[in-house]
Amino acid sequence: MKRANGHRPFERIALMLQGGGALGAYQGGVYQALAEAAIHPTWVAGISIGSLNAAIIAGNAPDARVDALRGFWDFITSPPELDPLSVFGRMVMGGDAGRRLSNQMSAGSALVAGVPGFFQPRMPPPTLQPAGSEAALSYYDTTSLARTLERFVDFDRINAGGMRLSAGAVNVRTGNFIYFDSTTRSIGPHHIMASAALPPGFPPIEIEGEHYWDGGLVSNTPLEWVLQFGPREDTLAFEVDLWSSRGRFPRSILEVATREKEIQFSSRTRDNTDRFGEVQRLRHSVSRLLAQMPPKMKDDPDVTSLSAFADRKVYNIVHLIYRTKRYEGDSKDYEFSRLSMNDHWKAGYNDTVRTLRHPEVLQRPDNPDGLAIFDFAKDDAA
Repeated sequence: MKRANGHRPFERIALMLQGGGALGAYQGGVYQALAEAAIHPTWVAGISIGSLNAAIIAGNAPDARVDALRGFWDFITSPPELDPLSVFGRMVMGGDAGRRLSNQMSAGSALVAGVPGFFQPRMPPPTLQPAGSEAALSYYDTTSLARTLERFVDFDRINAGGMRLSAGAVNVRTGNFIYFDSTTRSIGPHHIMASAALPPGFPPIEIEGEHYWDGGLVSNTPLEWVLQFGPREDTLAFEVDLWSSRGRFPRSILEVATREKEIQFSSRTRDNTDRFGEVQRLRHSVSRLLAQMPPKMKDDPDVTSLSAFADRKVYNIVHLIYRTKRYEGDSKDYEFSRLSMNDHWKAGYNDTVRTLRHPEVLQRPDNPDGLAIFDFAKDDAA
């Protein structure tokens, strides 16, 4: 049997990265912990900020990926000396209240001034731009993001095929969901930018005569693409989510806005996992049933159809989900302070280290369904 990473009992190791803006630093911490454990994905798929992280991973040599991810996140986040308002907020109030005020000031700064190397506000604003122009379609200009991606991503390496890369986007004209996949096309900066073009903040990206927006408009997780539409292989899959479908009941209108985003952008990861589990169990059941059929029935057309559906492939699905801190509000996905970036990165790293302490995560499932699902932090909401 072909084995990813040699000694691990899986044919494929998949890393699936959800969208979530500034929360994406969590995924950097997850990848650092995986790399330190010598777990190297063979397929990385992302939506929105997850696509940016995925491109950096696929577009660098294994020993350079963590440094490239960290370099990217340092480049687009504001160090304290450049964000005096947020420092002032922490000094004035302290504790969670001070951190909440600090984060709100930092997020407000991003709204007004943009994020260097990522997006800048349009002047004049889109409402004063000529109808039909690109500038009339978004509040921010993302031209600088193309240069940032070229700085941190070797697209020649991606297109050489060492690691499969998929980036989800939606066609503005048709509304159809699409994955730009390195196995079927040459990937460039604009494919990744299209996956992260969330309207009305960011403009649609034109590719081969069509325009694309952020794939999170349809589904914010690539789980379905990798597990249900990808080739059937024994798979160790890490699903790294930035929004939790489970959360506390809101106590204020601000918490309502936060909870709304969490539900909207979690994209029913657990439901998708449950549906995949049902299909997986059915495949194994049909496979066992076919093995008991007499040889004379093998050529029956219905049996042939079932044979094409059945298999005995196995899957481990490992959920790693960012748990919102109490001081974070609905602006957490566009709060690009260095302090919050470091917190998110550390959370991803620590969650992954704790998860990998469970040896069963890396072991081939031996149950009748050929499926094991892990979420060791599911009852640990912050």
